[in-house]
Formats: sequence, structure tokens, C-alpha cells
Amino acid sequence: MGRTAVFLDRDGVLNLEAGYIRCVEDLHLVPGAAAAVRLLNDRGLFCCLVSNQSGPARGYYPDSHVQALHQRLCNLLRAEADAKLNALYYCPYLSPPEGGINPEFARWSTWRKPNTGMLVAAAWEHDLDLSTSFMVGDKATDIDLAHNAGCTGILVQTGYGDRVLNNTYQHATKPDYIAQDLLAAVTWILQPSSNPQPPSP
Repeated sequence: MGRTAVFLDRDGVLNLEAGYIRCVEDLHLVPGAAAAVRLLNDRGLFCCLVSNQSGPARGYYPDSHVQALHQRLCNLLRAEADAKLNALYYCPYLSPPEGGINPEFARWSTWRKPNTGMLVAAAWEHDLDLSTSFMVGDKATDIDLAHNAGCTGILVQTGYGDRVLNNTYQHATKPDYIAQDLLAAVTWILQPSSNPQPPSP
């Protein structure tokens, strides 16, 4: 049986929501996020970033800039709590009707949330069991992704999460749990009743 994973959106969950971050130094962690990731590390849960990053498709910056942002994110997690992400997946693609203009990335993709491509790829490459895994995000698309992939969907109130709640969550799917932030989400995940399968050592 595959491992249990905790999939994490990036903006508004791990780092402060700041729109399209054009300067690497403008990426800052959400308070408590590094401690939350470290808790997952300590429990042996697979911790994986999954993020829509349409900046390259929109022509805002090159794909290498997204990778530089992720390197800073990993450096900050390590510096603050000696925490690490086991894998990072992101979707730089966006279809032309949605605003994609860079020919290299302007296309429809199964990786763009709420499509399940990133989670399926992670499960295949790292032997993960999506049915016992969790998706933590601040947008309706994150919860839709969770349910499309058979995961438990957790909505945090950081980032856009409070706006989703203020809109009375007008989507077909609803969060399985609502948490104040990532640290609160991880605390809930680590409760025995939340995790149907003990994490692999």
C-alpha cells in the first residue's frame, strides 16, 4: 500500500499571498508554515507542493523564475525550522482563452488544478495512496482537486481562504475541514481520527 501524503498549495498556504511575485526576495513564509512542515517531516508523512503557476504562460516571467521562487521557499523552510518538502510540482501552463500568451506554455493541461495531473504524477513517482492523503489549500480549486483525486480537502483561512468562506462556498464540493492556517491544518491531520493509515517510517 502506498504512503500517505500531504499536498500543499503554495501561495496563501506556505508563503504569504502576494499575487504574481516578480522579485524573489518578496516571497515570505506564512507564520507557522515552516513549523507545520517540520511536524509532517517528523511524522514521516510525504510532504508535497502542488501549485498552479501561470506566470510563465501569461508572459510575466520565465519558468526559471518560478524555480528560483521555489528555491527560496525551500531555503526559508530549512532556515526557520529545518523543514523540507519531499517533492515540488507546479503547472506553468494556461490555455489561451484563460490568458495564456507565451507559446511555450499557452495550452490546456491536465496538471492545472482542479485537474488531477500533479497528484497522479506524484502518486505514481513516489508510491503514494491518494485515498488516505490530504490536500491543503486556500482556494475552491484546491478543494475540488482534493475530491477529484479522492483526497481529504482542507481549506485554510490564510490567503484567499477567508474570501472563499465569505462567499458561502458556492461550489459543488465543500471542504472536509476548515483550518485557521497550515499549522492548524497539520495539527488536525496528525490526530489519529484524521489519518486512516499510520504514516510510513
